[in-house]
Amino acid sequence: MPIHFRNSPVNEPFILDSIGNHWSQDRVLRPKGYPLYHYLHTEKGQGIVDAQGKTYTLNEGEGILLAPCLHHTYTKTSEEWLTSFATFTGTIDSSIAKIVGNRQVIFLEKEQGVQISALINSIMDDWDMLSCDSRALSIRCYCLLMYFADSIHTHALAKEPLYLRYVEPVIKEIETHFNSSELTAADLSAQVYISPQYLSRLFRRFLGCSVYEYLTSYRINRAREFLVSNPRMEVQQIAGLTGFSDASHFTAMFKKATGVTPLEFRRLN
Repeated sequence: MPIHFRNSPVNEPFILDSIGNHWSQDRVLRPKGYPLYHYLHTEKGQGIVDAQGKTYTLNEGEGILLAPCLHHTYTKTSEEWLTSFATFTGTIDSSIAKIVGNRQVIFLEKEQGVQISALINSIMDDWDMLSCDSRALSIRCYCLLMYFADSIHTHALAKEPLYLRYVEPVIKEIETHFNSSELTAADLSAQVYISPQYLSRLFRRFLGCSVYEYLTSYRINRAREFLVSNPRMEVQQIAGLTGFSDASHFTAMFKKATGVTPLEFRRLN
């Protein structure tokens, strides 16, 4: 049942105060809540969380984010309840409320919960390195927080028929095949049987960018992850893994998006 606690002063915008996984969860009663935003995730089994007068069932792969000082309880409803968790602090942790839309409770269904769990597990696996590199740890912490921000946006879009019919399938295709240099806006629009122009209008309506901009942004974000988590991986290899045809094109697009080259980004982080 590994667990790690912050072992240095809070100097970064966001940082993990504690994190753990494979935890055999006992009953928890907190009449005054927990002092920080914290996330609880079911790895195996089932449990319930009572908060704000509501009961949330956490099945395998599901999780919940709770605001500070919110009365809550945890109770297992299966013989074994294994969980992972993370608590958040930082020099600007007061802005977390704005990031999560000022919601006191955010329930994460399995699709997003599994992604968060994978990130928690990767942080745990890399803890020896990350505990000595507060900037890299802060980046991972920020990535975790962005999943909660995305969950709010996704919840609203789930009610939009055009988003569900045309945009969501394309996003899933991008997330699955972003590493293919052959993937284009024309290919993506053909998969949902509409023109590239109409698909881009839908992307701009719902996401504020064109299909090409979304694809490029997704590739750049994945490249950032590779640069930080694989410090010995060559830039040319990362370019190939993220769907860019060559290293020079990748470097130019990366600098345009971030203001620095891939190697400069790696040195900064």
